[in-house]
Amino acid sequence: MLTITESAQEYLVGLLSKQDPEVRGVRVFINDPGTPRAETCIAYCRDADIKTDDEHRRFNGFEAWFDARSVPFLEDALVDYAADRMGGQLTIKAPNAKLPQVSADSPLEDRINYILYNEVNPQLAAHGGEVRLAELLEGNIAVLQFGGSCQGCGMIDATLKHGVESTLLEKLPELKEVRDITDHSIRTNAYYT
Repeated sequence: MLTITESAQEYLVGLLSKQDPEVRGVRVFINDPGTPRAETCIAYCRDADIKTDDEHRRFNGFEAWFDARSVPFLEDALVDYAADRMGGQLTIKAPNAKLPQVSADSPLEDRINYILYNEVNPQLAAHGGEVRLAELLEGNIAVLQFGGSCQGCGMIDATLKHGVESTLLEKLPELKEVRDITDHSIRTNAYYT
């Protein structure tokens, strides 16, 4: 699990002491865990931010909540604070944040991302394109967004239906539908126009 050094704890206590009383502590989470886009974040935490499955820990002078989905990706992570002439800097090192950690029990969103980043995107990269999961809707509907030369490409329907969608539906039978929200009218860098 994540380690918060003593200097980082002191720094966070100082920051939290300047916040309004509604701020209960900090919340630690990773956006897009297990993908190349993973970003580890620490934010102020209010009651409305706490989720029932968050992992709660008490530190010296403050409390922290860890997003349940992010916890496996926070293994060996370190939060540190180093004072310098400019004041100092809080750093977060999470070496496992971008590593896929997917099993049959993983959330559907993680399994979709794993397939997109490890199977689909390497093929699209040959043409300068990429795809990412924008949202997973209720009812197991994956909403995708294409980028790079896939945006505006004249072959996107074939790529979506015969490539991306068929791969996802074959490997993830619980997935019901795949949708594309990309604005393909922008053809500036399209592979086929």
